[in-house]
Amino acid sequence: MSDSFATATIIAYVDGGSRGNPGPAACAYVLKTPDESVLQSKAFFIGRATNNVAEYTALNKAIEAAANLDAKKLAVFSDSELLVKQINGEYKVKSEQIEPLFERAQQLLKEFIHWDVKFTPRQKNKQADQLVNKALNLQKDIVMAREDPGKAFQDNSASAVTGTDSAKNTIRLGVLISGGGRTMMNILEHINKGNLDAKITVVISSRSTVAGAEKAKKAGLDVKIIRKKDFPDIDQFSRQIEQQLLAADVDLVVQAGWLCLWKIPKRYENRVMNIHPALLPSFGGKGMWGHYVHQAVLEKGCKVTGCTVHFCTNEYDEGAIIIQRCCPVEENDTPDTLAARVFEQECIAYPEAIRLFQQNRISIYKNRVKIK
Repeated sequence: MSDSFATATIIAYVDGGSRGNPGPAACAYVLKTPDESVLQSKAFFIGRATNNVAEYTALNKAIEAAANLDAKKLAVFSDSELLVKQINGEYKVKSEQIEPLFERAQQLLKEFIHWDVKFTPRQKNKQADQLVNKALNLQKDIVMAREDPGKAFQDNSASAVTGTDSAKNTIRLGVLISGGGRTMMNILEHINKGNLDAKITVVISSRSTVAGAEKAKKAGLDVKIIRKKDFPDIDQFSRQIEQQLLAADVDLVVQAGWLCLWKIPKRYENRVMNIHPALLPSFGGKGMWGHYVHQAVLEKGCKVTGCTVHFCTNEYDEGAIIIQRCCPVEENDTPDTLAARVFEQECIAYPEAIRLFQQNRISIYKNRVKIK
């Protein structure tokens, strides 16, 4: 990016809104140069959330976008008096939902040599406000400019509005693990090789001593340990997972050998994927994972098996199927040899499903996925 961003102050206008509070929610930011040229203008549909969550999500996305332009000075304008006073230390954050978003904002702002967050009246924040409403109406993300920091913003009506189908829109992943982390490391390898336009922003492990957590730490990933037994019920367990996903600004949740039942909140409906080591709906359901699946396939005398990437619901293996890949079952197979052959297909299928999501090529109708 331009060296001028190291000295000039980037100006960010941010806004968020919810129709229902909580209800369908969206957020937006507009980044400008000091001479009012627009650098970026984006909106994000974030599912079901409160106004305050939407406002903070807009703030964090704007700060990250400015940091990606190598900016060192930032001035943020928001029409949320509460957010402005909390960021500036005048009010304390009391909401459990807002606390991780507030902490994320504080962490991001430390990257700037100078920053300022100020209140602005809504009538002076029209661009961001209009973007929020467009995202709510369309229920999709919106990009209103090419990501070219040397050019001013131009709104060319319909051609200026797109979904998240641009290869420039890096998807933010939250990976849930409970074991060795092989699937996580496969996804990370695809990212590092440039085969997948994604970034793992948080890894959540349901166990504190598994190899997957150590692999993630060695890879420089942010690891959170959230054990089910540390919470009195599934609701609080699920809420803690949701808060960490929100704090990491996760676009898509990827279950990678995750073995704990959790309640998927409305905001992440059709935004949580899982991979199952068989061809669903066969050999699915409670207790059917890993070795138990492959043993059942062999006992049934199946001639083919494979893997299934699907969206998760709050019922085991019932979500819409995205991708399936097959492989043969050999006469002399054991559960271990069959598992190795299936895993080869998993290493292809999961990154491809994530790529389809990132390119906005997945639509769902009556629990059936259609690929655009």
